[in-house]
Amino acid sequence: MKIGVLALQGAFREHIRMLQALGAEAVEIRLPAELDEADGLVIPGGESTTMRKLMADFGLVGPLREFAASGKPLFGTCAGLIVMADRVGGRRQELLNLIDIDVERNAYGRQIDSREADIFGEALGPEPFHAVFIRAPQILGIGPGVEPLAHYRGQVVLARQKNILVATFHPELTDDSRIHGLFLRMLGRRAR
Repeated sequence: MKIGVLALQGAFREHIRMLQALGAEAVEIRLPAELDEADGLVIPGGESTTMRKLMADFGLVGPLREFAASGKPLFGTCAGLIVMADRVGGRRQELLNLIDIDVERNAYGRQIDSREADIFGEALGPEPFHAVFIRAPQILGIGPGVEPLAHYRGQVVLARQKNILVATFHPELTDDSRIHGLFLRMLGRRAR
């Protein structure tokens, strides 16, 4: 199984390191043709406006939608979640629209308001996950097909809908591999 990590900007190297530490083959993806080699894909955190522009410039929007429609798992963190969301601030965005959620960008404030905090969820097991929130988005609402997997202060911060997994934080900036492990299990189920 080969996992692609969208490497247009953002924390793609950190995701690759985490996936490789779990024994997965992880490769950088920049062009649509490179998606053909991947069994799953991570869209990392970064700056969502820049990411949107680069995805359009590199001709990735349609191929990414097709990748998701094929049933291959995708995992979006922070800005990756924003570009995968159906709605931003209550308005439908015209981009990937891969998961039925409404999000708010930079919901907790500016860079100085970034934080680390323990999050909890049945999918994570009994121990909390120490999450890194950097200019993090907030999930304002989820559709009926979306499964909340973890919470922080009563808000959903980790969610899944079919083959799409999203996190409002940066699990790749920790030493805890549980969330990347969850993503790899999604790939394993698809392979079976």
